[in-house]
Amino acid sequence: MNLIETFQPSLRGRADRPALWFDGRWYTFGELDRQSDAVARALVSDCGIRRGDRVSMFLGNCPELIVFYLAGLKAGAIVVPMNLLYRERELTHLLTDAEPRVLLCDPPRFEVLAPLRHRFDALEQIFVTGAETPAAARGFGELTEAAPDTPLSVAGISGADPALMIYTSGTTGRSKGALLTHRNLASNIVTLLQCWQWTAADRFLLALPMFHIHGLGNGLHGALASGCTTFLLPRFHADTATELLRREKCTLFFGVPTMYERLLEHADAGGAVPAGMRLYVSGSAPLSPDTFARFKTVFGHEILERYGMSETAMITSNPYAGPRVQGSVGKPLPGVSVRIVDEAGVAVADDETGEIQLRGPNVLKEYWRQPEMTVEAFQDGWFRTGDLGRYDGQGNIIICGRAKELIISGGFNIYPQEIINCLVDHAGVVEAAVIGVPDQRRGELPKAYVVAAEPLPTEAELTAYCTAQLASFKVPKRIVFLDALPRNAMGKLQLQNLPERDCL
Repeated sequence: MNLIETFQPSLRGRADRPALWFDGRWYTFGELDRQSDAVARALVSDCGIRRGDRVSMFLGNCPELIVFYLAGLKAGAIVVPMNLLYRERELTHLLTDAEPRVLLCDPPRFEVLAPLRHRFDALEQIFVTGAETPAAARGFGELTEAAPDTPLSVAGISGADPALMIYTSGTTGRSKGALLTHRNLASNIVTLLQCWQWTAADRFLLALPMFHIHGLGNGLHGALASGCTTFLLPRFHADTATELLRREKCTLFFGVPTMYERLLEHADAGGAVPAGMRLYVSGSAPLSPDTFARFKTVFGHEILERYGMSETAMITSNPYAGPRVQGSVGKPLPGVSVRIVDEAGVAVADDETGEIQLRGPNVLKEYWRQPEMTVEAFQDGWFRTGDLGRYDGQGNIIICGRAKELIISGGFNIYPQEIINCLVDHAGVVEAAVIGVPDQRRGELPKAYVVAAEPLPTEAELTAYCTAQLASFKVPKRIVFLDALPRNAMGKLQLQNLPERDCL
């Protein structure tokens, strides 16, 4: 079964039912189905999209994103979401690597892309949402003009066909495309519907960005597969989210720890606490014990923590019914096998820490055009997450850290090497190191250590340089100047010897 067939009981079986609310307007499942059929036909007939071609999305949460995404899947294309915060360096790599033929963006993102357009020979068409279309682009409305007479068939698309490519940061600073099949994604969402008792009766507030596996692969997919009513926000604001949760009698909300911190701040400032909610889910970064405890006190709910990644979608979850263990990400989901092993691949004792590895129908097909990295990602047929964990004695998994030096800030993955690569491109930087420091709101924040050259740059100068080159969440929040980076006798960098590691 392909992913669209997983959605069809909602798209066609509930065609007249409300599927989506956005900015005061309602959309039925049938509208989303018909519009995406029209766009899919236009992608094939007008743009020449064929099975396996890439189409990309570079815009915020909106109905057009959902329609375009469904259309790409229906056309048999590989859909490549792009982080809204990406700038020149990141966009150049992604568009050069993925080579999408068609791209949908909104006017602000078109302004970012337009100066770079000449670099990408494969990019044939850019469609832009909104009432006014720039001269160098085409309007999204052109894709929806021809309403189809009959529903589009997707029977020729198999579960093994690639559907979605999520770019995730690489340890060398070069992000890599995690290629997920229709089966990977369908198996993930069918499992979540069962485990979280997600049904058509739910009223779901979706405020997560849909360029991320959390918002797209869990949020949107679950909404479409369950047939529930979704209230979509272009971005998260605690006051707006709280008002919608309360006014629309929502039952389901997904967030990252930063969002829960802000919901608590809003409540502390006198904001009303929603009634009728049945489930709050958190992921993409560790939830602090303080946030977990305060949320239970103020909102009356234990937040359900789970564990996943771009390459695998969801891996484990705390139970929907039963006690949720704070600090634990629960047990493996049905159909997913997990082991915790040492470097040799030998299982460790329950009280010992090792690398978390898994097998299951949710594990990615491959890393796009990186066969060596794909091979390295597996050990004896098990996918290597690069995360360190242990069991708590009750079968729950506790994440202890990362074998790779990944920083997770507000739910976004940051690899230090990518920031280092940017810093050393500056003429005033000889070498650099980057670590994550704990932060109550965002989990971690990037901090850089720099050995500078004459004339010495200032911290403000380097921060501005990074801001122009990188997404805002990757910009170091503090830059410390050192005479030399700490190294051992073999010249290996000793991150543990950097000064003031635990604070900005």
